[in-house]
Amino acid sequence: MSNLLGSAGGEPNLSSAAYQSICEFLDQNCGIVLGNSKQYLAKSRLLPLLVKFELADFNELAQALQSAAFSSAKLKSAVIDAMTTNETYWFRDDKQFSDFKDRVLPELLNQKNGSLRIWSAACSTGQEPYSLSICALEVLRGTGKNRNIQIIGTDISETVLADAKRAVYSELALSRGVDSATQARYFQKSYEGYTLNDDVRQLVRFQQFNLLKSFAALGRFDVIFCRNVLIYFSDAVKRDIIGRMAENLETGGYLFLSSTESMPTGLGAFEPVRNGQSTYFKKRG
Repeated sequence: MSNLLGSAGGEPNLSSAAYQSICEFLDQNCGIVLGNSKQYLAKSRLLPLLVKFELADFNELAQALQSAAFSSAKLKSAVIDAMTTNETYWFRDDKQFSDFKDRVLPELLNQKNGSLRIWSAACSTGQEPYSLSICALEVLRGTGKNRNIQIIGTDISETVLADAKRAVYSELALSRGVDSATQARYFQKSYEGYTLNDDVRQLVRFQQFNLLKSFAALGRFDVIFCRNVLIYFSDAVKRDIIGRMAENLETGGYLFLSSTESMPTGLGAFEPVRNGQSTYFKKRG
């Protein structure tokens, strides 16, 4: 392996040219926009990859990202994985989940026959789609009806999706949003941690997916949750993603952004809904 020491005998330096090349790669391949102030963040997250892939320095890493060689595919995936923020927890922004459970889902169940399809975009380790599944089970239990509800969780990171599919969470992870009653009803203690019950898991399917790609293969949805991910994209990419989500959303369907995000101006497909505890968006008829 090549020498990984910088010129001063410490960590290798991340030059401005290499940083710019890495930024361009991330922007083009997954829409992440780092800007000029994230050089230290990039260095700290990507430094382990130099050792893992036996690269001499960040210049060699930047060059490898431009390569079409098969070996670089794993590196490119690892770089995207390292630079993706996967902060999440159960029932995050609980007022939105309350509106989903008490207003949106009952309305759709009453208005529509057949299956309901829900998309959790950038789902990370699964807490959001599983929270949606728990809400759906409780609504169905309250109505006494048996309806087909399909929840699709997507993320660009294969690593976090593997954790989501396992559906085993630590006590610390459960402490972030799961009360004792929900834990007792939907989780089983195991030697690995707390395993989510099958009735919650069976409503959810996970798929690796890049939001920059076409949504056509995903099909149409009645509800889309796309929260805390668009903040990493440029305004143009954000508008493009929401515009294409509108095309995949059924008329009268709902889009949830995070409580700190606003709908870009000029997107006439949606109208805000503010008659609950939170703000979300309905596709116009």
